[in-house]
Amino acid sequence: MKITAINVQKRDPNRVNVMVDGKYRFSLDIFQVGDLGIKANKEYSEKELLEFETESQFGKLYTRTLEYCLMRPHSSREVSDYLYRKTRTTKTRNRKTGEINEKKGVSEQVATRVFDRLESKGYIDDEKFARFWVENRNQRKGTSIRKLQAELMTKGVEKSIIEKCLGESSRTNAGELQKIIAKKKGKHTDEQKLIQYLARQGFSYDDIKSALAVAADV
Repeated sequence: MKITAINVQKRDPNRVNVMVDGKYRFSLDIFQVGDLGIKANKEYSEKELLEFETESQFGKLYTRTLEYCLMRPHSSREVSDYLYRKTRTTKTRNRKTGEINEKKGVSEQVATRVFDRLESKGYIDDEKFARFWVENRNQRKGTSIRKLQAELMTKGVEKSIIEKCLGESSRTNAGELQKIIAKKKGKHTDEQKLIQYLARQGFSYDDIKSALAVAADV
């Protein structure tokens, strides 16, 4: 089989469509073409073409997952879950015909390669993620330390990393309580209901009473 043409895509000049025997076979980014040494008007075996297709899958998934990571820091579990979804077969319905179309997901090996590459380049780092989460989560609204800890645990961050990042943070339950009380006190004229609300947010009864006493003196 012969690669008869390598055409730059109109929508994305950084990608090319690879034609085999005059028909579209797969696409690659321009860097992959150079790395793989692919040339037009050259014969390739089916095994070689399948390897190129695997690299095509890798390049596409890497770009998409990188964009996902750059939206905001994510935990390693979040990225793993994102990649796992990309390995699953998806079904879509054609609105005009009603026909169900299936799209096969990428291989687990490709997903693992993407994860490892992103991790090696520092885009996946649970400590960086935990620090970001602690310093930015509900910064103005206020959040209890217990709630921050629980959220990070659900995202798969190790306890030792959580404790380290919380220990380095300047956020305290007393400070977070004052933020919430300032916003909620007018809405909760019944102090008991306010106390119940704050307790549901993960604050201890003693911390709540102390914060309310401070707020009353202001």
